[in-house]
Formats: sequence, structure tokens, C-alpha cells
Amino acid sequence: MREKREALGLMASPDPLPTPHFPLPASGTVLAFDFGLQRIGVAVGERLLGTARALETIAVPDNEHRFKAIARLIEEWRPGTLVVGLPLAPDGGEHEMTARARRFANQLSGRFRLPVVLCDERFSSLEAEDDLRREGLDWKKRKPLLDARAAQVILQSYFDTLEMPHHESAA
Repeated sequence: MREKREALGLMASPDPLPTPHFPLPASGTVLAFDFGLQRIGVAVGERLLGTARALETIAVPDNEHRFKAIARLIEEWRPGTLVVGLPLAPDGGEHEMTARARRFANQLSGRFRLPVVLCDERFSSLEAEDDLRREGLDWKKRKPLLDARAAQVILQSYFDTLEMPHHESAA
């Protein structure tokens, strides 16, 4: 996975939100989110181990129920850090969904008082789709798994970025 993202030039350092009162822990559970207007994919991982796995997809229609579902996951997993995929154009430019993902990240930070890191998510859904296809799943079986698997790709990318020497000095 790391090799694919490096080849595409997608291994830039994660972009932390301006929350200086939230230092990033060196270890602990991390929850990642693939934000979408209809669904939010969620993945979980352990920072020290550097491994991510798809957890679930939140597919409820309104923010109140979305944040209740997220609160349940935060209560269950007790993460030290949250990661939100930042959708960017292929050239790295921002668009409407970029602003919405930033707003979602700010809401997470404000509601749950946890450090939130933005991580480049370009092509994460395509990578997740490709992985699920290689596992032999047809579209009908891939669709409900896609958002959570995209969150896994985002979280794994975040962990891979942490392993890069230039990031350690910036942390």
C-alpha cells in the first residue's frame, strides 16, 4: 500500500488541525474517518503497531445520529487521536468536499476534545475498491464495505507517514 501511495506522490505529512493544546500521543488507538455526505467510513488502528483495519460504515441521514454513532465508537475504542481523510483534487488543490471534511474534523475536535489530524485521502476509495475486487467480491458485496475500507487506507497512509524520518522531527 505504501509503495502505491509513494509512487503517486501521496505521502505528504499529515496536516494537523490548529489545536496546540492537543499533543499527539506516541502510542494508542487511532480512529480514522472517510467523510462523505451519505456515509462515513471508520477504521481503527494502533499507532505503535502501525496497522489499520476497517471497522464500520456510519450510514445515518443526519448529523445528530452520525455524531451519536461516532461518540459510541469513541467510548468503545478510547482513541488518543482521530484522523480525517482530506479529499483533494488530483493536483492537490482544494474543492467543496475539502472544506466539508475540514469542517467535520473541526467538529470532531470540538465535540470530543481529541487531537484530529487531516491526512491526504486522494485515491483512497479507488485503492479500497481495487483491494476488495482483488479479494473476489462482486460490486454488490463491495459497496457496503467500501467506505470503511477507504478509512483503513487513510489510516494506514497516516501510519506509514509517521514512519517517515522527516515527520518524526516535525512531531
